[in-house]
Amino acid sequence: MVSPQGVAGQAESDQWWTTGVFYQIYPRSFSDGGDDGVGDLGGVRDRLGYLELLGIDAIWLSPVMRSPMADHGYDVSDPRDIDPLFGDLAAMDALIAEAHARRIKVTMDLVPNHTSEQHPWFQAALRAEPGSRERDRYIFREGRGPNGDEPPNNWPSIFGGPAWTRVTEADGSPGEWYLHIFAREQPDLNWDNPEVAEDLHTTLRFWLGRGVDGFRIDVAHGMAKPEGLPDHDWALNELMRNDDDDPRFNNQGVHEIHRGIRKVMNEFPDTMAVGEIWVRDNERFGEYIRPDELHLGFNFRLAEAKFSAEQVRAAIDNSLAAVASVGGTPTWTLSNHDVEREVTRYGGGAVGWARARAMTLVEFALPGAVFIYNGAELGLPNVDDLPEEALQDPVWERSGHTERGRDGCRVPLPWQGSEPPFGFTTGESTWLPMPESWAPLTVEAQLEDVGSMLSLYRTAIELRSQRPEFAGGGVDWYGSPPGCLAFRRPGGLICALNATDVAIPLPPGEVLLSSAPLVDGALPANAAAWLI
Repeated sequence: MVSPQGVAGQAESDQWWTTGVFYQIYPRSFSDGGDDGVGDLGGVRDRLGYLELLGIDAIWLSPVMRSPMADHGYDVSDPRDIDPLFGDLAAMDALIAEAHARRIKVTMDLVPNHTSEQHPWFQAALRAEPGSRERDRYIFREGRGPNGDEPPNNWPSIFGGPAWTRVTEADGSPGEWYLHIFAREQPDLNWDNPEVAEDLHTTLRFWLGRGVDGFRIDVAHGMAKPEGLPDHDWALNELMRNDDDDPRFNNQGVHEIHRGIRKVMNEFPDTMAVGEIWVRDNERFGEYIRPDELHLGFNFRLAEAKFSAEQVRAAIDNSLAAVASVGGTPTWTLSNHDVEREVTRYGGGAVGWARARAMTLVEFALPGAVFIYNGAELGLPNVDDLPEEALQDPVWERSGHTERGRDGCRVPLPWQGSEPPFGFTTGESTWLPMPESWAPLTVEAQLEDVGSMLSLYRTAIELRSQRPEFAGGGVDWYGSPPGCLAFRRPGGLICALNATDVAIPLPPGEVLLSSAPLVDGALPANAAAWLI
């Protein structure tokens, strides 16, 4: 298939993001430039030298736009400003400039499906009358049943309860309902209203004009809603967020929205957009990354796979197939701010650590773009024993304290020293408490240790960027023992994974890197190796 051409005539397959290593920064947990225990843009800027040493190509900042923080920044009240919790526009400009001086791209989260309830548009909608221009920017509807006391349809919110909240009108009477697929503080925008697209395009140009290199599009399969907002057929399924039959997501109108985004991106050469796409059907997934839509799309199959050769191979095959029909670039990630950390997910302790190292080599051996979640390179586990009074994820409150939420993978990073806060802040405490057991996992402790997780990441990233054996797309599978897998890249790299509990012989070749020392020339259990 002929590669689509970029705006300057360059083949998109040659663009930086097609092989880039992205480093996701969860800002409040990365580094605090002050003493309040919350990470910020100043802290990110202070650590750019570390990121340069790590060897990554780009950072992805989770939301730093102005927000009441009902959902830790995914409820945006002003998309063209920085929240004071993280700094200001001058701090963002300084971060972009210094990152670029170190040849690091800067991408940031964009949240186009909804706004904060504190956004001026929504506040105006609450003051306005039904049928007004102000309300048409959102999705307001009359209720069903006597006096409109029932929600307009039976959709639930992702965070539990109905996806509708009723407002009180100016005269004090019960009024219309507004749609919020997520929290009630996050009203969904009406993408049938041209003002919504115009405002997003203004936001895109605002940040791209300041030097931002791209965006991660939150809920990229959202925005468009089905005509008439029909009830969900509960006999069909239980309506999970990543079900392809979910009427709340993956409606065909979303593709015109992405075409509009792409047209703006094309005004700024060398910029990109990657979508959060929870779509399981490969044909429908591929639609999002056609040449006139998103540049990349997150496929989460590898992050969902258990540590088994069968599941890992299936995830790889699926991800490659999902982009093949449109000539797209595959993406790979093992964790993020919503997903349990890989060391814990793969079994915890020494076993989980070994398996996480092995999967790191598998991930970096694959063609396409790689996304690292901050702290993965340190081998951090989830912190699942946080005291209940410390939990801050909205899921904790909204579930009636039945679900602990995602705080366990969001604990701040340890940088140096032997006790909390491990150099994360000049203050005494952090927004989520850090375990004392992390002393051996600090950046300082791992930098000079050739056997550390950090050293493995640094070596893998360096080899991936410099060695010709990593060239070319696709993989060819080798025959391998049961419970194992091996594949070859067109450039000549061979990657072998041993997911069994006994050592196995390696394929022929010179070992370039292994996740664990070989045992009499054999690959030990829970390990991976690169050969040339």
